[in-house]
Amino acid sequence: MSVPFTSLISATDLARQVSPAWCIFDCRFNLGDPGYGRKAYASGHIPGALFLDLETDLSGLLTGRNGRHPLPEPERLADKLGSLGVDDRTQVVAYDDVGGMFAARLWWLLRWLGHDHVAVLNGGLQAWLSSGLPLSTETSEPRATTFVHRPQDNMKVDADYVLNHLNKPGMLLVDARAPDRYRGENETLDPVGGHIPGAVNRFFKDNLGPDGCFKQASELQEDFGQILKGGNANIAVLQCGSGVTACHNLLAMEVAGLDGARLYAGSWSEWCADPTRPVATGPG
Repeated sequence: MSVPFTSLISATDLARQVSPAWCIFDCRFNLGDPGYGRKAYASGHIPGALFLDLETDLSGLLTGRNGRHPLPEPERLADKLGSLGVDDRTQVVAYDDVGGMFAARLWWLLRWLGHDHVAVLNGGLQAWLSSGLPLSTETSEPRATTFVHRPQDNMKVDADYVLNHLNKPGMLLVDARAPDRYRGENETLDPVGGHIPGAVNRFFKDNLGPDGCFKQASELQEDFGQILKGGNANIAVLQCGSGVTACHNLLAMEVAGLDGARLYAGSWSEWCADPTRPVATGPG
């Protein structure tokens, strides 16, 4: 059995090693056009890939207080993955067309459910196409199986944890949003602008090089080492607007060999839904 891919996989490696025992998922999405991903998948996808939608498959039910993309119920997600052919032995590969912005969400979710054999296609669909590899418009028929989930709840924290640890040395909040939104400027997705007090900003796109692929591990080690200021990665709690792009930072830390960081899945959209929680603006 080949060594599993657990963080990133190149287009050439995917093309060389893909087999019917693997599951490839197209995770393309657009926050401004929720139907974009399905349309893009139908117009052409990596052969054999199946589609997973951020809002209907990779998120839970909205309550108005739990953020824009709350975590799905583990049982529901496990049932969905099993129906699409994922079991304990399956190598999963996720891809999108925006540098892993949405594919990293599936990567983290599977890790949370106890499935480590999952990787993001480095460089996304663009890397596949630039390697001269084909697309398909055919939809494969999945072979349903049973996915046994074992949620790793030590990988995440909730709003109460964040509130109780604000400005304490045991927690370093890292916000993955664009710098202007972090500062409270140009907020178009959430009703309140700003950031959680004490959070530092690490824009998720800074994990990528000019070619759209993740930076080398050594570069990411240096980048996140500066953020951690020599501290252990397990004090880091990663968040963003709704718990999606924070997973990109978590993946980058995994590539860098920095294990133990946790996700605040509700992120800013959950945090600002409660007016009693404190808000900061400006550069931090």
